[in-house]
Amino acid sequence: MTPIQKTVAVLALAAGLVATPALGEPALVYSVGGKFDGSFNEAAFRGAERFSAETGEPYRDFEIVRDADSLQALRGFAARGAEPVVAIGYNQAAAVASAAKDFPQTDFSIVDMVVEAPNVRSVVFREHEGSYIAGLLAAMASKTGTIGFVGGMDIPIIRRFLCGYRQGAASVSPDIRVLFNMTGDTPAAFADPARGAELARGQINRGADVIIQAAGGTGIGVLQAVADAGVLGIGTDSNQNGLYPGRILTSIRKRVDVAVYRNFADAKAGTWSAGIEVLGLAEGGMDWVIDDNNRALVTAQMEAAAGEAAARIADGTITVHDAASDGECPL
Repeated sequence: MTPIQKTVAVLALAAGLVATPALGEPALVYSVGGKFDGSFNEAAFRGAERFSAETGEPYRDFEIVRDADSLQALRGFAARGAEPVVAIGYNQAAAVASAAKDFPQTDFSIVDMVVEAPNVRSVVFREHEGSYIAGLLAAMASKTGTIGFVGGMDIPIIRRFLCGYRQGAASVSPDIRVLFNMTGDTPAAFADPARGAELARGQINRGADVIIQAAGGTGIGVLQAVADAGVLGIGTDSNQNGLYPGRILTSIRKRVDVAVYRNFADAKAGTWSAGIEVLGLAEGGMDWVIDDNNRALVTAQMEAAAGEAAARIADGTITVHDAASDGECPL
């Protein structure tokens, strides 16, 4: 489908949403990059699917092609009576704020950004807690003493992720070297796997033998590059261990699926409420994955160290610096 055809499809569907009678179903509007991006959006999809499988209730979803499509999609779902309408991604914040004002009786949610309105639930994550575990594991697995980080758009959330990663690595060795690059300064930075692969190859050429991606769809290119080079990658958002078995050290899951599921389930139970919900290790909002695809890569010592760090972060014994709210990373 050409870009023009995609745009026509967006407008046609959005128009159809407005014209359709109210259904009262929950609705989900994905960020750019597509439902099956292998990362952030796909995690949201799995949360919606879990809700539907457990309750037998349908839901509606929509893939925007560009940020400008968001407001029309949100308004379309609200006009047909969807409850709640959940938007995925910080880039939909302005659209959610506008739609929430236009439809004050509709419940909206946004994942990964805060929108202050009486009918909006904002779900954000303590990404730095999960990335601390990633940095710890990367440093323990590295044979060169150099590890890497490829981020998507250069925004506070990704800087927070980077700082946690650096802190986790430093907890293993103060001499560990962390290379890092951001892909760009627009949302397109999360949907450029070719650029992600290019940045990863550059870090590999400089000695990095473990590289984490925090770049959405761009990160798929990062993981392909590390697999091709015979080094290790770390996935994020979804469990990406199976993309390149034996080459993905672990995946740091940002439980977007949990956020979507809770929104849908709370609405069905009549317990949905507006406000800010913050999810970290203690709340099950972040975790790391061991499965058959990476078990041979994680030694008992690594697993024990990561488990201990996660427990100490969850109970507050370890405080991970939040570069988005506490200022520049101290490392």
